[in-house]
Amino acid sequence: MKKKEILRNIPSVDKILALFAGRDELRNYGLTRLTEASRKTLKNFRTQITNEKLTSAPTLDEISEQVIALIETQNEGSLKAVVNLTGTVLHTNLGRATLPLFVANELSGIASGNNNLEYELEEGSRGDRDSHVERLLTELTGAEAATVVNNNAAAVLLCLNTFASKKEVCVSRGELVEIGGSFRIPEIMEKSGSTLREVGTTNRTHLKDYASAVNERTGLIMKTHTSNYVIQGFTHEATHAELANLGKSRGIPLFADLGSGTLLNLEEFGLNHETTVQELISAGTDLVSFSGDKLLGGPQAGIIVGRTDLISQLKENPLKRALRVDKLTISALSGVLKLYRHPETLAENLPTMRFLTRTPDEIFKMAQEILPALLKTIAPKFKAQIIETKSQIGSGALPLDQLDSFALSIESADNSDKALREIAHKFRQLPVPIIGRIAGGRLLFDLRTLELPSSFLEPITELKSV
Repeated sequence: MKKKEILRNIPSVDKILALFAGRDELRNYGLTRLTEASRKTLKNFRTQITNEKLTSAPTLDEISEQVIALIETQNEGSLKAVVNLTGTVLHTNLGRATLPLFVANELSGIASGNNNLEYELEEGSRGDRDSHVERLLTELTGAEAATVVNNNAAAVLLCLNTFASKKEVCVSRGELVEIGGSFRIPEIMEKSGSTLREVGTTNRTHLKDYASAVNERTGLIMKTHTSNYVIQGFTHEATHAELANLGKSRGIPLFADLGSGTLLNLEEFGLNHETTVQELISAGTDLVSFSGDKLLGGPQAGIIVGRTDLISQLKENPLKRALRVDKLTISALSGVLKLYRHPETLAENLPTMRFLTRTPDEIFKMAQEILPALLKTIAPKFKAQIIETKSQIGSGALPLDQLDSFALSIESADNSDKALREIAHKFRQLPVPIIGRIAGGRLLFDLRTLELPSSFLEPITELKSV
């Protein structure tokens, strides 16, 4: 049959729409949506016929099935919940910290109605959205005041722009960091309108170096936490207490970009020490910024704590409005911060701390429970076993720390790299995608961040054609 004759046999849009009359699809999707999807589907069929990929005209039923499939695909959206088994607890590409369930439930109530985001219920007047978290932050950190913006990069930008626009900022050469997404301290300084004044050397910077660099053009002394790397060996850095005293003697604020930031002594949880916000405030640091969605275990946010007068100036900067957070972030951050009032239960109630403190024995038992079902699903083309592995914290936190863990290791029966990539792709295409990592010719699923065995077992029932 010639192409022109086949194309003439394709039904019209009206005939397709008539097929949906009285059906649930018309009520669920509406006439406009069905019409648009029908036109796109017919165009696709015509292209296939023209390119000789089809040798006959599709039936009305075939077309209607494709129309509904197209609409359902469009309705899926691109943002999905996934199972993070990469071995990185705070994975930037996978949304970093997991919120506690009760916080997620509270978000639903806040999102679905009005709230007192910027309204004082007692006075019946306009309020400050920061007030919902400021009292918690000052209570937990010992700072005088606090404010919140949309991430820590924004917090750094706001502090630099407020106190050092058209001025110099003294920073040690060893702290001119670049973090994920090519975020570099010198470049953010340029955007803020401030000028970098490098101090000391890469491995050794003394108090006298800062004292020599400070002048009438200095707006800030800045300490940047080297979250993503560690300089070891012949090193020295001026302490926050030393720099705070220097700043006070010269009338210049000391600003510390703590990066990941923590409110806990992690040594009490079996981890290496990480500088806490409280330590910096106690040392006299005037302003400290840190992230909400890393070690803190909350939503993406940039938190700034410090002196009342300096926080007030930050809030008065017009840039603050452009960087402010919304009601959902405020609600989520407040819920997570409340958990820190009871640090004894954090490892149980805060997912980030639960994942970081999970014992290898607990992870191994979970792997033993999952392995038989996994083998049944992927055999005989693939084999699987439980192996020892190392998890990492991620997002620049404790970069040298690795946590003992166990992973499900999948290998192709014929050692095919192509087959391994294909099965990794199939796991990623599940209704609830499961994300692992390929290393050493194996697909690894590190179970440190798996909440329950069912979180793995239920999705893989949809794994087909392995």
